[in-house]
Amino acid sequence: MKELGPDELGKYNGKNGNPAYIAHKGKVYDVTKSAKWKGGFHMLRHHAGGDLTAEIATAPHGVDVLARYPQVGVLKKKEADRPMPVMLSRLLTRFPMLRRHPHPMTVHFPIVFMFSAAMFTLLYLGTGIASFESTALNCLGAGLIFTPVAMTTGYYTWWLNYSARPLRPVIIKQILSWLLLGIAITAFIWRLAVPDILGPFRSASVLYLVLILSFIPLVSAIGWFGASLTFPIEKE
Repeated sequence: MKELGPDELGKYNGKNGNPAYIAHKGKVYDVTKSAKWKGGFHMLRHHAGGDLTAEIATAPHGVDVLARYPQVGVLKKKEADRPMPVMLSRLLTRFPMLRRHPHPMTVHFPIVFMFSAAMFTLLYLGTGIASFESTALNCLGAGLIFTPVAMTTGYYTWWLNYSARPLRPVIIKQILSWLLLGIAITAFIWRLAVPDILGPFRSASVLYLVLILSFIPLVSAIGWFGASLTFPIEKE
């Protein structure tokens, strides 16, 4: 039985005539003949050629499905990998949802609040109703609370499920997230210091509005690259 490193395993991705291999807890299985792994792609989100231990732990089916496929090797650990702390390992074994769900759950809050801050600001400018502007400030404050939470769980998921590899979508998400946080802090402090920043409307108001509206493309881009990790886009 051969020993495969992560890079070698990646070659067995089920594409271009290559077999489809997946790894689970150090064992490598050949799923090439499975109709559910056609082209090395499973359920529109999982790719062959990698270690799917975390994904299988949170799948709707049990690990017993792997018994249907032949084991063709074992996965060689990278020398740079460090053993997981015992307490964390036990915690994840008892609550496998912690491997995948904390970040997808918490990331929704800053997305909603940052979008809301921008939309309620526009409603205020369009209607002149002061309560819309107050709501925008409240949403901005809530977004500031939850953005660091989402970022923290993001780094946790990156380390736990991807061994902190410099994946392009992750790096882009990190850069945009820090940018989003910086802009949000600036806008929040500015609004507290100058309560009438939007009225009467002036040159400073324009700059403040640009900061607030920048939330929309920023959180959209962050969400897009995050979704590309969970639901990869297949090239034709």
